[in-house]
Amino acid sequence: MKPFTKDVIKLIQSIPFGHVATYGQIAKAAGHPRGARQVSWVLHSMSAKYELPWHRVINAKGEITHKASEQREMLEMEGVEFTLHQKVNLQKYQWKFIEEQ
Repeated sequence: MKPFTKDVIKLIQSIPFGHVATYGQIAKAAGHPRGARQVSWVLHSMSAKYELPWHRVINAKGEITHKASEQREMLEMEGVEFTLHQKVNLQKYQWKFIEEQ
């Protein structure tokens, strides 16, 4: 497994209950600022194997895109609220990885 993939898995696993992170944010924290699509691939191909909290990863606009109804339900169960425009308030719920703080 490539170091980037390992880093992405660790970062996704570190997103706490009730918070979200964006694909691009994870890619940047893993050392590849332009690797958002690769983060998506890791989520798609490795979520089950590594029990990743895939539902906590959203796009940079605060939108959910993958299995939207299931993802929204899971986030709401964690206390994440959605705006009238069906977005997550990133200022309120976005997790800051240690290197970002």
